[in-house]
Amino acid sequence: MIVVLLLGVLVLLIGGCACVVWAERGGPRWARVVATVTLTASELLRSSGKNRRSGQNSSSQGDD
Repeated sequence: MIVVLLLGVLVLLIGGCACVVWAERGGPRWARVVATVTLTASELLRSSGKNRRSGQNSSSQGDD
C-alpha cells in the first residue's frame, strides 16, 4: 500500500515538473496553473526546511 502511495506522489511530482517546463514554453492555461501551484509548493517546502534548520542551529549554539 505504501508503494502505491509513493508511486502516486512520484507521478504528481513528475507531472508538476512537466507542467512547469510546458508552461515556460507557452502551454495551455491549465498547465500554467499547475506550474504555479507546483512552484509555490516547492517554495513553501524550501522555506520550511530553512526555518527548521535555522531553529536547530540556534538551539545548538545556545548549549555552548
